[in-house]
Amino acid sequence: MNNQMIEQLRELIEIPSPTGYDREILPYIEGKIKESGLEIWRLNKGAILAKLPGQSEEAILFSAHVDTLGAMVKEIKSNGRLKVSMLGGCPWISLDAENCLVRTAEDRRISGTFQGTKPSVHIDGGDVSKTERTQDTTELILDEKVESKEDVEKLGIEVGDFVFVDPRFTALPNGFIKTRYLDDKASVAILLEAIQALKAETLKNTLYFFISTYEEVGHGAAAGVPSQVREFIAVDMGAPGNGQNSSEFAVNICAKDSSGPYDLDIKERMVKLCKDQAIPYKVDIYTYYGSDASASLRAGHDLRTGLIGAGVFASHGYERTHIDSMQATLDLVLAYARAGLAPESR
Repeated sequence: MNNQMIEQLRELIEIPSPTGYDREILPYIEGKIKESGLEIWRLNKGAILAKLPGQSEEAILFSAHVDTLGAMVKEIKSNGRLKVSMLGGCPWISLDAENCLVRTAEDRRISGTFQGTKPSVHIDGGDVSKTERTQDTTELILDEKVESKEDVEKLGIEVGDFVFVDPRFTALPNGFIKTRYLDDKASVAILLEAIQALKAETLKNTLYFFISTYEEVGHGAAAGVPSQVREFIAVDMGAPGNGQNSSEFAVNICAKDSSGPYDLDIKERMVKLCKDQAIPYKVDIYTYYGSDASASLRAGHDLRTGLIGAGVFASHGYERTHIDSMQATLDLVLAYARAGLAPESR
């Protein structure tokens, strides 16, 4: 079992980075990549780009996104409770009874809990379970002595403050990992491992590693892709579930998502690499999904694209994967990087 990758993932998960808040996570990732000796840039929008030179300047780019779901304070109610606005597509029901921290402009972290507006069986009876969870029926209850809007404002809390939801990271001895934000910090951990494995090798093609910061809101890799890149491989997640072919114990190769089909040659080369190197894999289609590769194409980049990832169960909620799936994804990244661009891509 790759305990090093699990610990790397734990460190990433414990640093809050909802979309729009990257002050803590980006310096951490930069430090990890600099330790490997790669050339590295911070792009204007905040994304990290690192380069591993190969024999050819024509390049393959691997991306992962470090931004996660989260929330912002939308309204301070007259009773001292908070209404929030979601960052990304988190189901409201998954926030029920979750602990969180509200970050003030002075960087104070104030504890709280998400609850329904009718949270007590002894008061609200059957309405507790019957009430649909929405922005209007979900409240953030602060763990402070507050009974009014003015009380909350005295704590330094303002509309627009970020809310960090407790990820509840748990790694079990049998390889299962349960936590929020496997999407997509599992892939960031995988790419950091890949950099370590490849940094001293002589590769056919130059590699770029792109760590984006706005994927969850659709424009993560819309800019900043170097002109030498011919193939863009998004390392994100596979989504096991009802009617899906994906697995928590294999690398998942996406044939098609909401943006359309990914490049056929890339998909077929990946499948062949998995077969030749005994890497467990699944091919799947995701109806409600888009990636940084999709964003790059929509922005007008002329690229061949692929999408792979570890299997993440209950995506955008309290997620689960297995280290075998992360390892299989890492193995495919390494195999693809070493194989280089296909002749038809040159």
